Amino acid sequence: MTYYTPLMLIVWIVLAILSILVNENARLSKEKKGILYFTYLVVAAAALAEWLGIQLNGNPDVSPWLLRAVKMMDYILTPLAGWALILQFDMKNIWRRLMFLVIAANTLFQIVSVFTGWMLVIDQSNRYSHGPGYVFYMVVYLLILLFVILEFALFGHDYRRRNRFSLFAILILIVTGTAFQKLLGGEVRTAYVALAVSLALLFIHNSEFAQLESDDRLHEQTVRIFVDLLTGIASRYAYTSAVQQLDSMSSLPEDLVVYSIDINGLKTVNDTHGHLAGDEPIRGASDCISSVFSKYGRCYRTNGSERRGEQP
Repeated sequence: MTYYTPLMLIVWIVLAILSILVNENARLSKEKKGILYFTYLVVAAAALAEWLGIQLNGNPDVSPWLLRAVKMMDYILTPLAGWALILQFDMKNIWRRLMFLVIAANTLFQIVSVFTGWMLVIDQSNRYSHGPGYVFYMVVYLLILLFVILEFALFGHDYRRRNRFSLFAILILIVTGTAFQKLLGGEVRTAYVALAVSLALLFIHNSEFAQLESDDRLHEQTVRIFVDLLTGIASRYAYTSAVQQLDSMSSLPEDLVVYSIDINGLKTVNDTHGHLAGDEPIRGASDCISSVFSKYGRCYRTNGSERRGEQP
């Protein structure tokens, strides 16, 4: 495996670069950054444990207990990397809780196996082979892989439609890299390379999703500024912007007509029945005005003083 160490170095470099990109991304929340850092750390540690297991295997100068401990960390961190991967999806469901229980059970099993030899059988040349408990680990491994596929599918169902297919393509990359390594008996180590590349692609998704959320918030704020929430017609800010636009023109349109309408007696309604009751005539007047004038131009609520009456 002369290629294996350079390959793992590339994986760790990719994860380090991703951590730098996360730190520099101002659109990501502090909580989201923490999840991404945790994911990269777990994947890097899992890749390190696998690499150490390969390096120590068959080395007569290494204590068998050290080899057992390294392989224990490998078997614990690899499923945990799958769990860390789907933490990037902001979802809470029963599958994620079941996945956590499977990982907890596997962690306990691996710790006990260090002392019982269920997972590893180490010969006199300090080379390990799989013990009878390896079947349990493979079941855990396949369950975690199925959970990852399921979480990708659930997240993709709720994700923006135009981004869904690229998300599933990333899932195919993860499954393909994992399958190659398992089907070839570990002779070709492709799982962590595929996972590192997938994490880079998911970072692009996270950045794009953060930008889309930022655009949505900006659009919502713009709507709140330009639309009066009580009546649904244009706001005072929109009215001021329209007046400023007219002021900037060299000449006003010849067909320009402006009406200003007050609601009489609104202060009495507010003082007698409260402001909630006073909202009703404002909404009613706005609906009437809009039904008459909206086909000819825009209607604004400019919020006049209570003493002079509210202007819809």
